[in-house]
Parts: sequence; structure tokens; C-alpha cells
Amino acid sequence: MMRLFVSALEPSANIHLRSLALQLNAVAQRNDTIYEIVGIFDREVFKDCDCINAQAAYNLSDFAAMGFIDVIKKVFFYKRINQEMIQVASACQKALLIDSSSFHIPLAKGLAQLKHKPEVIYYILPQVWAWKSWRAKLLERICDRLCATLPFELNLYPNAMKQQKIHYVGHPLLDELGITNAQSPNTESFTTKPLVQRANGGIVFMPGSRKGEIKRMFPLFAMLAKEFQGIQKILVLPEHFRTLNQNALKTIYGADIESFQISFDATHELTSCRFAFICSGTATLQAALLQTPFVLVYRMRKLEFYIARAFVRLNVIGLANILYQASNLEVPGRGESRLHEELIQDDLSVENLLQAYKRFDFVAYKQKSARLISYLKHGSSQNIAEILARS
Repeated sequence: MMRLFVSALEPSANIHLRSLALQLNAVAQRNDTIYEIVGIFDREVFKDCDCINAQAAYNLSDFAAMGFIDVIKKVFFYKRINQEMIQVASACQKALLIDSSSFHIPLAKGLAQLKHKPEVIYYILPQVWAWKSWRAKLLERICDRLCATLPFELNLYPNAMKQQKIHYVGHPLLDELGITNAQSPNTESFTTKPLVQRANGGIVFMPGSRKGEIKRMFPLFAMLAKEFQGIQKILVLPEHFRTLNQNALKTIYGADIESFQISFDATHELTSCRFAFICSGTATLQAALLQTPFVLVYRMRKLEFYIARAFVRLNVIGLANILYQASNLEVPGRGESRLHEELIQDDLSVENLLQAYKRFDFVAYKQKSARLISYLKHGSSQNIAEILARS
């Protein structure tokens, strides 16, 4: 039996962890072994994994924070839990840290100081290409293995490259979307409906997964939706809202929620819709990989926007745009090419959103998105499972 520590604080990280859990369970079945997993993760991730005994120490809701201000409020809580998890992980052979750099970098530092420490594996690396580039050298020093999910990240860790501590393992979204032949994409292989068949589809609206995002984005979407008369309008809600009744949803979104068809299945809706308006996040890359035409939208609190602008020096914020620039051999995030349009902060208005929809170049987008998919090559869950299973 192997004892593993896993820390996945974000909902998106746990979606990736679910694909990994299934692969790890398959490895365990082949090797006739049992994995005992402890740490912080969604308890549902390891359901139906009969070769894995998983015990989560905390719920994801304990770590929910939106923006700089919310994070500051939870600093002391994070520090206390961090010390607790160092002790938990010290009894494991390997520690898998997924995303969430503000929590996991201090955790990795604490583990590196242990006399008998687990092998520390960092999966979904912090965005050192956007800000805090010094974290690359720190991670090279405190981690035993770095698992890059973006091909261009390898060049940002030269010492790890020399020591063969960093590898491109693939991108987890390719696993989750069932894109298995990404190096030679064609319309039939990675999307249910080609763009020409989507002409009669609906319009998808995704105002974010956190209440702060929803409060800033949904009123604008409600006004925009009125411009699409006679077209189905689908509002995609986050999975963790599924248990809420209609009154609870009205409290969050307002009475205008009744104007939309409600869905909790982002992949299904993005696969068949004619167009999507998506709050910045993982869903924008998901849409690009499904070749769904969309525009990225985002609005932050003004104070947080000014703070972010002072520290993050990027021309684009969408990961699909950043990856597309890398595929064109431009500096990721600072290049000139674009896969999709971005409307953020003061540029965000009903009129600008409508114009973005009307001028969208569907033919060019199909070609560009295929290039992006080829750039990512393959999924990551099988590779990570094999790394964890290796003795």
C-alpha cells in the first residue's frame, strides 16, 4: 500500500483530480495494490475508485476566497492549516500539490525542511509568466518534480530542465473533454457539432462561479440577452449551485434568471451552442478546445483591478489567447496575435458585446483553435497517475 498526500483547494483543481483519480485507480487495479490518500480535496472525487481509500481533512468551502481582499482576510487561517498539512504529508511517500500557489508554495517550503520528507510533486504550476517570476527559482529548489501543463512553461525553469525535474505532462482539459488525438485535430474528432451545424443553436452565458463575479457580470448579461429575441438563451450555473432551489438562485442572480434556460453542464452547452459569453476562467479555454465561438468578459472590483494592473504585465488575460501566442512563437501573454476577443473592465458594455458577436470571424477562429489544440498535444491524467504510482 502507498500513502499519498493530495492538496486540491479549487473546484477546477478537483475536476482535474477526478480524471486523475480514475487513471490512478486503473493503475492500482493493474498492480493489485491499494492507495491511501489524505489531504484536502472534494470527497466525491474518489467515488467509485475501489482501490483508493481517500480521507479529506477539510471541505473546499473552507478555502473559498475571491480576489486580493478575501485572501487577506484568510491569511491566518491558511497559515494554521498549512502547518497542519505539513505534518499530515510528512507521513506520506509522495505529496501532490495542485495549483493554488499562495497555499502550496509555503506548504512545499515546509515539506522541504523536513528530515524525512515525501517526494513533492507540483502539478499545474503557478503563472510565473504573468507575475512573480522569482517563484520559478523557488519551485526549482523546494520541489522534487514539476509537472507543466503548458508547453512553454519548460523554458521558464532552466535549472529544473538541466536536472530533468520538469516535464510537460499534457493539459488536463484534453482528458476531460475526451480529446485524444489533439496532435492531428479535425472537426469530427473533437467536437460534436461543426460550426455550420451550430447556426441554430442557442447563446450561452457564463457569468462566473463565485458570487462576487456573478454580482458584477449577470446584470450585464441579463440586458444583453434581451437583444437576442427568438434565440434560446442558456445560463450555465456552477455545479455547486445545483442543490439550490429557485428562490435561492433568485437571491444570487435576481429575478432576471427566469429569462434563461438553466443548465449545470458547461461541456454539453458549449459543444452545441452558436456562441458564448464567458467570464474569464477555465471555461474560456474549455470553449476554445471545443471550438466554441466566444468572447471573454471580465470585471473586477476597481481596487483589485488597479492592484492587478500594477503587478501583471500582460496584453491578454485569457489562457487560450496566451497559449495561442505561444503556438505562434510569441512571448506568451505579451504577443500581438489573438484567438478570441477580450472585453474587460471599462470596455465591458452591452453594445461592445453585441458588436463582438456580430463581427466574429468563424472561419479564422476554427483554424486558430485547431492550432491551439495541436499545440497542447495530449492530456495529463495518465502521466500524473504513472508518476504517483512509481515507487
